[in-house]
Formats: sequence, C-alpha cells, structure tokens
Amino acid sequence: MRYGRSFYTRDALTVARELIGKSLARRFPDGTVKIYLITETEAYLGEEDLACHASKGRTPRTEIMYHEGGHVYVYLIYGMYWMLNVVTGPVNHPQAVLIRGITDFNGPGKLTRALGISKELYGEDLVHSTNLWIGEGEGSVKIQKTPRVGVDYAGECWAAKPWRFVLNKTD
Repeated sequence: MRYGRSFYTRDALTVARELIGKSLARRFPDGTVKIYLITETEAYLGEEDLACHASKGRTPRTEIMYHEGGHVYVYLIYGMYWMLNVVTGPVNHPQAVLIRGITDFNGPGKLTRALGISKELYGEDLVHSTNLWIGEGEGSVKIQKTPRVGVDYAGECWAAKPWRFVLNKTD
C-alpha cells in the first residue's frame, strides 16, 4: 500500500524514523518493479539546520524542498553520486529525509546507482509516481538513533544531532 500526502507533510524527524522498515518500490525503464526495505535514513530540518541544503535559502537546487512533502529531492555530490531524498513538511518549510540505505545496498550513492536514480526524478511526486513510491513494509522494527554522517562542516551542534535512523538488525 502506497503512502498518501499526509504521511509526508509531517516533520522530517518523524518521517525519517517511520521510513525505517518501509518498502521503497522502483519501476525500472524496462517495466520491472523491485521492492526494497528502507534500512537507514537521515533527517534535515530546514533553514535553521546548518547541515541542510535549505540553510543557504531558496535556490534552483533546493526549490523542491519548499514544496509540499512527498516529492523527491535528488542532487549530485562529488560530481558522481546522486542522493535520494524525500521532501517532508508543509509548503515553504523546507525539510527532507535522505535515504541512506536499503536492502542489499548500504550507502546513499550505492543505492541510487542500483536503482538508476538521477536528476530525471527530481521533483517526482511519490504519491502518484509510477516510477518510485513508498509503502507499507515490515510491521514493528527496532531502530537505532545516531548522529548524521559527513556533516562536520555544519558545526559540532548540528553534526552531533542524533537524526540518523538505522534498522537494528540484532534481536
């Protein structure tokens, strides 16, 4: 079952935590659909969060973050890796959740390569898309909270926030 708009229009911390254990479905260009379990996410909470791209304000790159939650924010890092993010929150409150891991692919660059994610999906609406969507996954899951990865540039306060959520595989 695919999630509706109300799932995404909540704050990024809530959505990031609740995405753990959910299914991420991808329809490939040949029509094949594969479903993966989301295993790792990170939350980015708007203009005040110095680790968030929106901290620099509204730009062509971040424009989609200012839209209603449920859209895809894709950007390129190091000139070679696309990052897959889910926009959250209401209009003009830029927040996003980075999908850092899925079944069989740990690391945001590895998962986007495996899924064929690139700039063509920038702005895609997860509520209606036939290319990419999120829905029910595993029932109850155990989640670990840790600091975000690779955001030291934002300063100690922001780098230390426990806004990374990881599926706890130990029972």
